[in-house]
Amino acid sequence: MSDSMMDQKLYDYLKIVKSYLMKMGASKEDAEDIVQDTAYKFILYIDSINHKNVERWLFRVAVNGYYDLYRKRSRRQAIDLKFNYQQLFEEFTPEQAVLQNETREDVDGVLKKLKPKHQQVLLLKYSLDLAIREIAELYQMKEDSVKTTLYRARKEFVKEYRRQGYEG
Repeated sequence: MSDSMMDQKLYDYLKIVKSYLMKMGASKEDAEDIVQDTAYKFILYIDSINHKNVERWLFRVAVNGYYDLYRKRSRRQAIDLKFNYQQLFEEFTPEQAVLQNETREDVDGVLKKLKPKHQQVLLLKYSLDLAIREIAELYQMKEDSVKTTLYRARKEFVKEYRRQGYEG
């Protein structure tokens, strides 16, 4: 594989990782910083990373970086949920924009109360549209184990969603 093809593949992986971090709740700037740090660590440790596990390694390092950042910030102050003004201007009516933003905040709030592994599996499946097989490869799990984890995560999500009074 040529260097330019490898560079492009790495760039594509890092774009997916950035998107995933933003779905987990990282701001665009934080996600970019974490991805940059992940790329730097990849360059430092490239010789010790199995080429078959590059995507999994990048996800792990980035997610751990996000958790580290989250822990640092939560020690200093509570993380504020930011209102998405860009989304407001893209909507057809102010009512639709507010309703969609409230729904997104409700879902994000429920997700944050789930176990981290359940959050990650739900985000990988429903936000990034990864197949069960891809999630299994990422976590080095059997597909049946991913299905079970996904089932439990959905069940926990519905229970928490209802507990918070969002649905009957």
